[in-house]
Amino acid sequence: MYAKLIDSINRIEPGKWNTLVGQDYPFLRHEFLSALEQSGSVSAETGWIPQHLVIEDNDRRLIAAMPLYLKLHSRGEYVFDYQWANAYYQAGLDYYPKWLTAIPFTPCYGPRIAHTQINDPLPIFNRVLELIEEISESRNLSSWHCLFPDIGQLEHLKRLGLSIREDIQYHWFNKGYRDFADFLDEFTASKRKMVHRERRKIFEQGIELIQVLGSTAKDEEWRVFFHFYRLTYLKKGSQAYLSLSFFKTCATALGKQMLLVFAVKDHQYLGAALSFMGTDTLYGRYWGCQDEFNFLHFETCYYQGIEYCINNGLTRFDSGAQGEHKISRGFRPVSTYSAHWIKNPAFARAIQDFVTRERQQIAQYKKGAADLLPFKKTLPPFGNT
Repeated sequence: MYAKLIDSINRIEPGKWNTLVGQDYPFLRHEFLSALEQSGSVSAETGWIPQHLVIEDNDRRLIAAMPLYLKLHSRGEYVFDYQWANAYYQAGLDYYPKWLTAIPFTPCYGPRIAHTQINDPLPIFNRVLELIEEISESRNLSSWHCLFPDIGQLEHLKRLGLSIREDIQYHWFNKGYRDFADFLDEFTASKRKMVHRERRKIFEQGIELIQVLGSTAKDEEWRVFFHFYRLTYLKKGSQAYLSLSFFKTCATALGKQMLLVFAVKDHQYLGAALSFMGTDTLYGRYWGCQDEFNFLHFETCYYQGIEYCINNGLTRFDSGAQGEHKISRGFRPVSTYSAHWIKNPAFARAIQDFVTRERQQIAQYKKGAADLLPFKKTLPPFGNT
């Protein structure tokens, strides 16, 4: 196997890359990664330097590919390693730059190394690690971090000796519900009344929710959405990671896998949310609003997504990172993972000890979160809980 790095996703033919990736997971598609680069959202200026890893066979046929970035900071990752970086600094060592395999600004688990269909892909994973180790030694890079891999790929990374870190997100699972009312029938009476009250309040405020596929969204609608998305960051005193050109470029190539939800009152836009779609999963990604309205966030970002999944037969709704308020609205705690290779042996041992102790705390937290779910206690567990 011949492994090499390329400094742009556009140095490889989209068809070759997408043949490995498939249709199930939109964020690994060539179009999505290319839009990030074309829009300048990932670049040397933003601290995300593309160095994608590709593997070819002896006939120079592409057999594996992995998004890879040289990171100059830890922003936009959603797996927080600032304590590790500070420990390096206190020891007089450099933590940055570091290697990162992730979908920029996208904490949604999925495949991270796309490869041809073979019985045992472990040699491919091993070749990836070999190249990472070789270049890290020559460039004096501290580490490699693979964020949010799916369970199957996580097992291969674990077999290579990487430290595995666990965290919690909240996902909704479709049990074949006929409609939203059928879903709420599984709630206790008090929690069911809470959701009914929240949704009724939207109606009483005169707010209408409109769903638009990205492939049919007008230019004005994209500008409106981007305005709200940008406001979310400005309210926190920071700049948005993504640009309007990124979203419009994505819409051109992946529009049928994008769902916009607009909140409208008296012909005025109040807020908007954007989700992406895989084969069986809705991925809630971005949201923003002009002014605060009661329960507008819950309706726009959660209840509309649940209804879309039920109406279109999607089995899971990944609504993004964090958000304990999702629990009482039927989103179950699920484990997500990251894998870490640390070049310095002493720090590798310390980080392994850290993630082992942290995992015990995560297990306790996950159990406590599951106990707060709104479902009737007679119902059996469901989903990756």
